[in-house]
Amino acid sequence: MSDPAGADEGRRAGATPPDGAAPVAAAPSADATAPTMAATSADGASGAAGAPIGVAGHPADPSALRWLGLSLAVIALDQLTKALIVARFQLYERIDVLPILEITRLHNYGAAFSLLHDAGGWQHYFFVSLALLVSIGIVVWLSRLRFRASATLASGLALILGGALGNVIDRLLHGHVVDFIHFHWYERWYFPAFNVADTAITIGAGLLILDSLLESRRAAATPGAT
Repeated sequence: MSDPAGADEGRRAGATPPDGAAPVAAAPSADATAPTMAATSADGASGAAGAPIGVAGHPADPSALRWLGLSLAVIALDQLTKALIVARFQLYERIDVLPILEITRLHNYGAAFSLLHDAGGWQHYFFVSLALLVSIGIVVWLSRLRFRASATLASGLALILGGALGNVIDRLLHGHVVDFIHFHWYERWYFPAFNVADTAITIGAGLLILDSLLESRRAAATPGAT
């Protein structure tokens, strides 16, 4: 024989549901949710107080002006190699390194790879002015790019900047550019002599072309791109 008083007390406690009724889950109390909300709030505060956060929680991409360090390295290497050539070689003196390569000392009054070498003198001021204007434009361009997101383009611009300024230093100090790397094909074909600055400009131009091709491919792969 059941105890009516006990059954009534059990229903009030929620331990035994009425006959035929589904059990009712107890709602969480305010005290139970408080620790979770506090933990979430603490995490958000710590993220706001930390370093700048970029996309997907990664640190913000710094300015591409950091690539100017590469420009300085090009200028330093260019001027060092030219100083060694001037100190150890007389004008037109040469040493064969390979059947197709010689190290020499030549004075170039034109542009890269002896372009406009015999123009008559006006090219000196033209190339100095052009290089300085291009250099300013490159620095402004780099300031608008991101260090990692535009690495190919920014590194190419930095190489061109370093090469241009390396040759400008020569023109301002000596009135000419020292070239010393000279490829030829067994005394039959000669490639114009060049230097480290010219090499950096050429590689930089190649990187700009590569970046343009990659950008075109990315745009073609983007849905809705025209």
